[in-house]
Amino acid sequence: MKKKILSLLVCMVVVTSLLTGCGKGTSSSSSKDGAKKIGVAMPTKDLQRWNQDGANMKASLEEAGYNVDLQYANNDIATQVSQIENMITGGCDVLVVASIDGGSLGTVLANAKSQNIPVIAYDRLIMDSDAVSYYATFDNYMVGTIQGQYIVEQLDLDNQAGPFNIELFTGSPDDNNARFFFGGAMDVLNPYIESGKLNVVSGQKKFEEVATLNWSTEEAQKRMENLITAYYANGTKLDVVLSSNDSCAIGITNALVNAGYTSENFPVLTGQDCDITSVKNILAGTQSMSIFKDTRTLAAKVVEMVGAIVKGEEVPVNDKETYDNGTGIIPTFLCEPVFADASNYKELLIDSGYYTEDQLK
Repeated sequence: MKKKILSLLVCMVVVTSLLTGCGKGTSSSSSKDGAKKIGVAMPTKDLQRWNQDGANMKASLEEAGYNVDLQYANNDIATQVSQIENMITGGCDVLVVASIDGGSLGTVLANAKSQNIPVIAYDRLIMDSDAVSYYATFDNYMVGTIQGQYIVEQLDLDNQAGPFNIELFTGSPDDNNARFFFGGAMDVLNPYIESGKLNVVSGQKKFEEVATLNWSTEEAQKRMENLITAYYANGTKLDVVLSSNDSCAIGITNALVNAGYTSENFPVLTGQDCDITSVKNILAGTQSMSIFKDTRTLAAKVVEMVGAIVKGEEVPVNDKETYDNGTGIIPTFLCEPVFADASNYKELLIDSGYYTEDQLK
């Protein structure tokens, strides 16, 4: 009798293992309707661009026939870790992760790797994790070079003697992209700084000196206010501000407007993401340009990458040299950014259907 009971228990364990042990690899499906399940982890809803990224990703993936678990982490690392853990236990077949802190996901992604769940780092490279299978982003170095070249052209630095006064702002030190943005811009601007045509009045030139934690609008505004008080309250002219993205640019704009700057004497000011507030500022003359990264393009490419992973086909990438996350080169697809300013915003943003005219009024 005991032998029969033991045999029955063994059979139950085997059946249970068969039922629960699947659903974690690329050949599995944990969805009741048979569709593959894709987990999409976004950092926050506080910035417009992540709302658009998440919405475009979800719509594109669902249109392609996938079930989508989209989560926003409110810029809280522990929340994002918990969300990714739930995606893994919930049977997601592929994870698409836009990290809050690119160095904080090693443990949870190791769990994904142990269960054969491919991971696509989205827009922000996840560092120090060999669980990252692919990276999809815009050409972040090119973003910076476009911003730098825009400044060169707006000030006509190749023909004008100068000097022109400049201050520098970049993004969060825990976002690997910020170093690419800043590095690209400074590779363009440094020759003019070294020649004296551009003068960083504050002397703050190093990445660590000009980084803005969490890309915070409030922190950028505070720093710009301090710079104005310390270096420009005596009438010294501020000609240009390099800002790596729009959330920082909005804070910079707020500080400058509060200090009495108007569209008539506003410095050249760069940005990135074409957030609605920044586009309105461009039209008002209080921001000069913003890098346009059409999230529909990036979402479409990620859907292609997911499809190739699920089908076991070659995943489309166009860069196998640039992005080393500390464990090796991550195969990457780079989309190409462009800039929008008052001269071309209508074609890029409205005619393309990205925004409506009413949204920019």
